[in-house]
Amino acid sequence: MGMLPWPISFAAIVSVLALKLFRSHNLHEANVMHAAMSAGSMIAGGLAFTIPGLWIMGIGQDLQLHEVLIAALAGTLVGLIACQALQPYFICNKKLVFPIGSAAADTLVAVGDNEAADAPALFWGLGFSGLYAAVRDVFHLFPNILFASSALKGVALGIFNSPLSIALGFSVGVVPTAVWFLGALIGHFGIVGLLPHLGLVTLQQALDMRMSCGLGLMLGAGAGTIIHSVLAHKKKQAAVEAMQSASADEKISGQPDDAADDAADGAAQTCDAQLSPKARRLNCGLNRIALFSALAVALICTGLRLDIVASTVAVVATWFCIYLSAWLTGTTGINPMEVFGMLVLLLVQALFRVQSMKLLFLIACVVAVACGIGGDVMNDLKAGDKLNTNPRAQMAGMTVGALVGVVVASCLLMGMYHLYGASSFGPQATFVCVQAANVAAMAGGIAHMGGFIVGLILGGILAATGLPVMTLGLGVYLPFFLSSGAAVGASLKFVVSKTKLLPKSKVDGFVSGLLGGESLVGVLIALIGLVSFIR
Repeated sequence: MGMLPWPISFAAIVSVLALKLFRSHNLHEANVMHAAMSAGSMIAGGLAFTIPGLWIMGIGQDLQLHEVLIAALAGTLVGLIACQALQPYFICNKKLVFPIGSAAADTLVAVGDNEAADAPALFWGLGFSGLYAAVRDVFHLFPNILFASSALKGVALGIFNSPLSIALGFSVGVVPTAVWFLGALIGHFGIVGLLPHLGLVTLQQALDMRMSCGLGLMLGAGAGTIIHSVLAHKKKQAAVEAMQSASADEKISGQPDDAADDAADGAAQTCDAQLSPKARRLNCGLNRIALFSALAVALICTGLRLDIVASTVAVVATWFCIYLSAWLTGTTGINPMEVFGMLVLLLVQALFRVQSMKLLFLIACVVAVACGIGGDVMNDLKAGDKLNTNPRAQMAGMTVGALVGVVVASCLLMGMYHLYGASSFGPQATFVCVQAANVAAMAGGIAHMGGFIVGLILGGILAATGLPVMTLGLGVYLPFFLSSGAAVGASLKFVVSKTKLLPKSKVDGFVSGLLGGESLVGVLIALIGLVSFIR
């Protein structure tokens, strides 16, 4: 009920080992199996990151199991169909790295193929990361933050003591992580450090401004990126049409230009390749998108009793948030799904004057679940893309896994509430619920509207011009020590790529192991803790 490790590498290892018991060594079967296993995990995360906020606020005693089930199901439907629609864009066209999904693919190959050349490097990384995390979290021999300092008021200076964090920066790359760290410098040293020092704002106002500006930057960058993509697509279409027209004119005049013919044919083939369905691309028609979205609207409208206009706005906003979630997961490996839930909560509250906190938190739950599904499924599809696994088979498995997750996660959360009571949820309680506490704290509205609007406008303008600023807002919003850890990883990648002292395949395998090892140990610690607590 605190930080949620990605369970994908854990599921990948379990899948391969389980299939080996049945004498199956097919990596595609393991890929589909682990995708189905992990699909329900982020549904649990979406619930845990939002719903307990009600109990932390001292309300929500009338929350019913069927309401949680409806919210989780609505979010799952939108998340699944959105991933099917966005897979060609993010994975096939943009080729985002999706570091967690890429690491899962490498793990599957290393565990499933005993002759894989890079398997030793991956297992060294897996073992080191897992052992380091166990020593830090179980025996508490290492601090969570290296070089921690309170020299700058309001800023958690230091470096996150996590192999996973450093490996994320390495996998994401130098430029995206540099933009991410630039955001951290602007947010923490510029806004929180400089402005109070100059006497322009108080420290609390600066903290509110930083978080609000970070949220605005992420939303603005998402909208600006969509605008830039649409304009770029239109420009490409115009170029193709111009080349085809020039080729036709040459043929009519009886003076064909072979080079122009070849260029036009190549451009046309490229355009056709992008538009035609391929084996590695999911094909999602508008009818299916409309059907699933309408089902989600109907569930929210009838099951949660939100009027149809507000329900429609919530679902449309959820689509936009899934787009942002997939992009951030693909570029940084971080999926702040509770942030997106909080933003849609505030949007519905502001536009429709909804007073029921229970209803607003259920809407936030819908969004968080959908974004959680978005991050997990896109990671799994990235793993499938790397291994040439049929994405349709993956989607079938993930659909089953997600629907099972809806029931299991909803029943488990409500069971914990009825068994342990509302007082067991909160920052100082048994179940910490850090993210849900943040949502509860922000439920009253954007803390600094001016900072939010400035971030929204700035992010939109920068992204619309084509600048890679999607991670800028993330750096402004996240604690400084998280961003600095990723910056260390990106710096190491810069040095390794320039010196070329180590084989790239070995380095990539070791980094994939670092990504998987800490996640694996995190899942095991959580399972052991749950069993011990139940006993």
